[in-house]
Amino acid sequence: MQEVQIPAQSIDRYVPVIGEEEVRLAHVAADRARKRIAGRVLWNINSTASGGGVVEILGALLPYVRGAEIDARWLVIDGNEDFFRITKRLHHALHGRAGDGSALGDEQREVYEATLRGNTRELSALVRPRDIVLLHDPQTAGLAPELLRAGAIVIWRCHIGADEVNAEVDLGWDFLEPYLEGVHAFVFSRAQYIPECCDHTRSAIIPPAIDPFSAKNQDLDDETVRAILVHAGIVEGPSGPGQPVFHRRDGSPERVDRQADILRHGRAPNGDTPLVVQVSRWDPLKDPIGVLDGFARLLDGKRLGDAQLVLAGPNVTAVADDPEGAETLDRVMERWRFLPHGHRGRIHLACLPMADSEENAAIVNALQRHAAVVVQKSLQEGFGLTVTEAMWKGRPVIGSAVGGIQEQIEDGVSGLLLRDPEDLTAFGALVQRLLDEPAYGQTLGVGARERVRAEYLGLRQLIQHAELLERIDA
Repeated sequence: MQEVQIPAQSIDRYVPVIGEEEVRLAHVAADRARKRIAGRVLWNINSTASGGGVVEILGALLPYVRGAEIDARWLVIDGNEDFFRITKRLHHALHGRAGDGSALGDEQREVYEATLRGNTRELSALVRPRDIVLLHDPQTAGLAPELLRAGAIVIWRCHIGADEVNAEVDLGWDFLEPYLEGVHAFVFSRAQYIPECCDHTRSAIIPPAIDPFSAKNQDLDDETVRAILVHAGIVEGPSGPGQPVFHRRDGSPERVDRQADILRHGRAPNGDTPLVVQVSRWDPLKDPIGVLDGFARLLDGKRLGDAQLVLAGPNVTAVADDPEGAETLDRVMERWRFLPHGHRGRIHLACLPMADSEENAAIVNALQRHAAVVVQKSLQEGFGLTVTEAMWKGRPVIGSAVGGIQEQIEDGVSGLLLRDPEDLTAFGALVQRLLDEPAYGQTLGVGARERVRAEYLGLRQLIQHAELLERIDA
């Protein structure tokens, strides 16, 4: 198992963002939690240290928990390819999708449990009775029975789900249910995601949140944005007077040194070219092929001016718990190669470097800030933090009306909702509107930033977790 080091950050840095009164309430909640769990460790266990929404959520919460003098720690489980293929299958099932259609039977359960037994042996040397353990998502659910036997307070946090139950959803929950008996509490992002097998009286709703000071969300001026994107190879130089720099979570300055691996035909877009951008994992549920096809249709209509599309995601070798990444990227590349010659020159596939997660975050930050339009055309979505991130940056966002996206975006106020994520005509019309009406997009961006400031910043998570600890009498 890997331990992720967490720098402590003061809650007070939020004062300029949300005001003194909100910060005071967070201090009160943190003080209560510190006294309640004094002498114990608050463990968070997930399946990756880089890439994906859970990493962003933990990064937005845990530094401030440690800054409140609570002993919070973050562990990442170890697993092999077979294990992560099974958990990816579970991921699709809980979203109501079949994924690769593979079985979730006794053989898969044996692989799942054997992998987690190895992790449990390491955990047994670390977790003590009455420690509090937050397990994140299906990858870690199988750890719960042994942790409960060891006397830990166990909370299972599920970041995914489906609005409507179908046979796939039932299949996923049938697989996970035996591991969840006796868990002290459940946490979900939305009430619609709570299954019948989880006691609703022990379930809390805590939507995810972002850290406005992280490398992915900190303020960057236009000159810095351009310098980062030119250095990464996403837009064409010159870089101008800015430098490709950002600040790490601990406040230290850093430079973007690595470049993206980009599949393109011809030159990079120049700095004045309007970019339509989707940033997400290479995951079929994020529908990168649908975004590509929808944009290509607009190019067929010859109404886009000089706008171009950037589909960006992580280097597929760097996200251990997502074995479908390379397969999905291969399918996107194959579709791109079949586009007409001229279309290929206006659609760019960017794999962003992941050797340094904060450097990666800074590149994403710059790309989202530079975008004329940010889209998230997911077919299913647990919450959609890439939407939250773009909204915080004041960008006009188009998001599918699925999962948590539909709760973040107030249609026509803080973004635009695509009611049917598979309707490419409607998708194209929304993109066209925002490109044609930049003033309207700017108005949506103002509403988007305020929406995030009010609802989706990290201190709200801290307060809600403190309330949960009181509720379960931890």
